[in-house]
Amino acid sequence: MDQEIEDMDSDGRWQKLYLEIRNQSHECSYKVAKYPENRNRNRYRDVSPFDHSRVKLENTENDYINASLVVMEDAQRSYILTQGPLRNTCGHFWLMIWEQKTKAVIMLNRVIEKGSEKCAQYWPSAEEREMAFKDTRFLVTLLSEDTKSYYTTRVLELQNINTGEKREIYHFHYTTWPDFGVPDSPASFLNFLFKVRESGALGVDHGPAVVHCSAGIGRSGTFSLVDICLVLMDKRKDPSSVDIKSILLDMRKYRMGLIQTPDQLRFSYMSVLEGAKYILGDSSVPIRWREQSREDQEPKTDSPPSTQPQARCPAERYNGTQRTGQLEEGGDYRQDGKVPTQLPCKEQEQDGINYLGEYPGT
Repeated sequence: MDQEIEDMDSDGRWQKLYLEIRNQSHECSYKVAKYPENRNRNRYRDVSPFDHSRVKLENTENDYINASLVVMEDAQRSYILTQGPLRNTCGHFWLMIWEQKTKAVIMLNRVIEKGSEKCAQYWPSAEEREMAFKDTRFLVTLLSEDTKSYYTTRVLELQNINTGEKREIYHFHYTTWPDFGVPDSPASFLNFLFKVRESGALGVDHGPAVVHCSAGIGRSGTFSLVDICLVLMDKRKDPSSVDIKSILLDMRKYRMGLIQTPDQLRFSYMSVLEGAKYILGDSSVPIRWREQSREDQEPKTDSPPSTQPQARCPAERYNGTQRTGQLEEGGDYRQDGKVPTQLPCKEQEQDGINYLGEYPGT
């Protein structure tokens, strides 16, 4: 695969491969996402969960949340890929985590990026320690927080106020992955991925892990794709048997637009290649990843703090009741800005991107 990546780089073929994947992707219906009552539950007007794979909330009048269940049976992996919660959907988010028996939330964006709110602050800060969500009756308490140079690991307690039952949830927060971009290196990304894996939260003993960025398709797709490919390599002990393009096309049957740029696609291939070295028996590789990622350095000062007053999830007054119908900044992720017609599963062009990096939700 080393030689394959070198050839792709020299010939400028990443964009061609990306366009092939886009054009071969399935387009399934997403009618429920477009119901008028669900308009203010979508962060971006053109990133919708397919009807057949959307996660349905159970104990609530409206079962809609912009989240998709991605199931990869060969790898025995399942994930819920979702948008960064809106201020009025934080309670729905925690209800979903409770009902799906999720053990870990993997957050790949910051609350504020380039001056725009990309996600509501849905967990308590160290100062406040707890947040109550009255619409869905949950209390979230911060039990611990471990801040590294480029990611933060938290343990949260999620309490069902109706029953009193409590569960511990891991919160893995990658704080330096740029919007519409890729991490600093495969080493830092893989160090983070294996930190998540070590928790056991991705395994079959728990419900699906919740993975989100802002739209829940770019960075979230990259994380899930690399993890799946490495699981399959480990099972088969043969890297050449893992067809990354084919796996991504399978994943796109569950959520539209996964992997948003040719650069994210290239980074995924690079990360799988680097991860394969460990899978194939080089036990020194994780030590090198940890050294290269410099996780014990002080966090970068130019990274805005994760807690921003204007991005607070208003758990008391507005959560679950705010019905302004407004969306976070527009952000069509298709090249022509057109939303395709509603068709049952059919192969068609789906998710062109703005190569200038202006799409605000990857």
